[in-house]
Amino acid sequence: MKPFTLILGSSGKTGSRILSRLKQSEYPVRLGSRNASPTFDWEKPEGWDFVIQGVNQVYISFQPDLAVPSSLASIKQLVDVCKKNQVKRLVLLSGRGEPEARACEQVVQNSGLEWTILRASWFCQNFSEGMFLDQILGGSILFPQVTTKEPFVDLDDLADLAFESLTTDKHCNQLYELTGPELWNFRDAFQTIAEETHQTIPFEELPLDVYIQTLKEWGLPEDTTWLINYLFRTVLDGRNESVVSDLELALGRKPKDFRTYVKETAKTGIWKLPEKAI
Repeated sequence: MKPFTLILGSSGKTGSRILSRLKQSEYPVRLGSRNASPTFDWEKPEGWDFVIQGVNQVYISFQPDLAVPSSLASIKQLVDVCKKNQVKRLVLLSGRGEPEARACEQVVQNSGLEWTILRASWFCQNFSEGMFLDQILGGSILFPQVTTKEPFVDLDDLADLAFESLTTDKHCNQLYELTGPELWNFRDAFQTIAEETHQTIPFEELPLDVYIQTLKEWGLPEDTTWLINYLFRTVLDGRNESVVSDLELALGRKPKDFRTYVKETAKTGIWKLPEKAI
């Protein structure tokens, strides 16, 4: 019998990729999102029990991020519901360098259930599916002043490891730090995308406080600007400026580098700027 998997965040960047891999290999799955039926909502724990009933394992992607203050209580409650329903295994997507995320990791590790922790650096796909795409398509980049470099990890590599963690015992009770093979600064990352797409995309940097105030003036919600401020001020303070070999050792192959990600993604046309009206 193949295990029955609940994917929390099944419509997100990681969950959708893991869902695709499980379906292709004919594993039974249940979608965990506010748009699924039954509905899973992190802010409505009264409905969790019904969603978790009958599943053998759970992939956990907390929204919006394990860094937010509510995450620890939510993960504790989720683990309790999983134990009540005799879930066997948990695979947690975690953030690299976030103290709050580490507290959530410990809850999962101390649950008495089988577990795998995927502690990821920033995703390559933030440039094509996430927070940076709109600025690229807008034709100019406004960014906070960041001097540290980041080892961007490709989500296909992460999803491959998550799939193995859910379908084999090779990664049981293992914590992995997932990084790409190289360190990149953000200016060079955006410039590489511009060069690969044969476009000029101006890049302007602002002090972080000014950048956050600008986002507020643009009308971004307070919780969104708080999280962005936290990530740039805390996670990008230099603590993660290193490459780790966990992903290569776990998968038995080298992870995808950022330049390869850019070349492959550019072919999809996702970064093609809209034609200006005449």
